[in-house]
Amino acid sequence: MTRQPTHNEHFERHRAAVLIPTYNNAGTLAGVLSDALEYTHHVIVVNDGATDETPAILQQFPSLQLVSYSPNRGKGIALRRGFAYAMEQGYDYVITMDADGQHFATDLPSMLQQIDEHPGALIIGARNLHQENMPGKSTSANKVSNFWFNVTTGLKGPDTQSGYRLYPLRRMGSMHYFCTKYEFEIEVLVRSAWKGIKVDWTPVKVYYPPPEERVSHFRPVPDVTRITILNIILVLTTFLYIKPRDFIRFLLKKENWKKMWKEEVLKSDESNMRKAIAIGFGVFMGIIPIWGFQLLVAILVSIKLKLNKALVLLSAHISTPPLTPFVLFASFLTGRIWMGQTAKDLIFKNGFNFDTIKDNMLQYVFGAITLAVLGGLLVWAVSWGMLSIFRKERKNG
Repeated sequence: MTRQPTHNEHFERHRAAVLIPTYNNAGTLAGVLSDALEYTHHVIVVNDGATDETPAILQQFPSLQLVSYSPNRGKGIALRRGFAYAMEQGYDYVITMDADGQHFATDLPSMLQQIDEHPGALIIGARNLHQENMPGKSTSANKVSNFWFNVTTGLKGPDTQSGYRLYPLRRMGSMHYFCTKYEFEIEVLVRSAWKGIKVDWTPVKVYYPPPEERVSHFRPVPDVTRITILNIILVLTTFLYIKPRDFIRFLLKKENWKKMWKEEVLKSDESNMRKAIAIGFGVFMGIIPIWGFQLLVAILVSIKLKLNKALVLLSAHISTPPLTPFVLFASFLTGRIWMGQTAKDLIFKNGFNFDTIKDNMLQYVFGAITLAVLGGLLVWAVSWGMLSIFRKERKNG
């Protein structure tokens, strides 16, 4: 008599499935599938154009749900097609496992439990990155990935490269992805966070075989190049669109103003001077003429100087729409101080083109730098005075 999977009812109650993409993992695939099927019948395999004995191995497991195509398209495409298939079959969640044997099916119950504890969240299985046989390059790459994930989302986590994940398919909806290979797992993580999906971590075990037994389809030069390009695009998108969008949404909610006032302005773990410096520095960064990089530089410097990042970012938005034209115009007028007889009026008699921008650029740059310094100092002084008044009243009250 065939033994029934131990957690099949739990998978069905949550409408969840295990999703395993595979490409030329014939040496480990059968063991991975056997282990997963001990927990549930709901196992989806995506055969990403395998050229080894994978098809013959898959025939040994008739209960599998199979997505197969050729030629090989990359892990990103395999996951995307697996997501689409799972949604067509009515699943709300998938738990992804790698087919190379590094993930343990014994962690499936704890991943499944996250649905009850964090419904609608994207959960990453955090590995022990200091265990035996853990590749040094993987540890370093993970630290870099964690850093850029923090920059683009504001979230900190121990492991952003683990492929053992719980994906909330319905919450992710119909997002259109661009990446097709390993970098897809970075894209889907960042874009899910941008969408407002909670991202969290839970510990999982991982097995790394000795180097001589290890099978990897990761190609250092092309894959690292794609990941680098993706991070550049994500960072630019973050500071040109996501941060301004989130800031406007923040301002539209009255309760956020109260929370900011209580938690960032009035809280007593920082001095009035430090808070005022953070606000003044944010105004300086919002005006300084490095458009597209203002928020990025503001965050990096505030981290280095241990300034209040929330206050820095809030005040740095002084130049975001709809205030942008006023800051530009004020910068241009301020530049007249330095231009002397060559100072210009902001009138585009011959239209708005590259030549007119070039003619007015020097005056704008000088003015913007001057306005940034003066504005930052003025706001610092005013903030310090107001904080001294309001926080003193709070302490006396």
